[in-house]
Amino acid sequence: MAGSPAAARGQLVRRRLLDAAVALVPELGWSAVSTRILAERAGVTPSVVHYHFPSLQALLIEAVLGAMREVALAFEPALETVETPADAVDALLASVGGYSGTDPMSLLFAESYLAATRDDTLRQGIRELLADLRTRLGGWLARHGVADAEDTAAVLLAAVDGLLLHRALGPDSGAVSPAVLRRLVD
Repeated sequence: MAGSPAAARGQLVRRRLLDAAVALVPELGWSAVSTRILAERAGVTPSVVHYHFPSLQALLIEAVLGAMREVALAFEPALETVETPADAVDALLASVGGYSGTDPMSLLFAESYLAATRDDTLRQGIRELLADLRTRLGGWLARHGVADAEDTAAVLLAAVDGLLLHRALGPDSGAVSPAVLRRLVD
């Protein structure tokens, strides 16, 4: 039954709902996304939202965590191509270079972090995502001789998050010399 046309249609509708959520959260703000607006954007009736997800909040959480996971995983290949910790810092900064702070993905992250202060499930999901990224980056740094590698990874990742938040305030607000962050890995 999993390969049936009905199951394929169901997966397609589910994907459209998740994609609509990823588009609407940065566009409207987390709390302004309603079942009706989401359904309209996905081209379905509001009842379909609750057919596929236990609640609007559950749909939003799944959507944003999936999008955040994709962004986090996009950095992974860069680690395979660099040789030094300083190069890893440069790769980390390059991986977020295309984000202005006001682009949809930056706003999705900002909205999600804020919403996580009010939702335990979202907070735990983001915490797990960051812990995984910190562990992977920290492991790479440790293999390349960086002291306190996991703590260093945590500071680097938090700095990048902060820089992206500052970029939303203006083009010069999120600028930092890569040399400053490279000092963390020397």
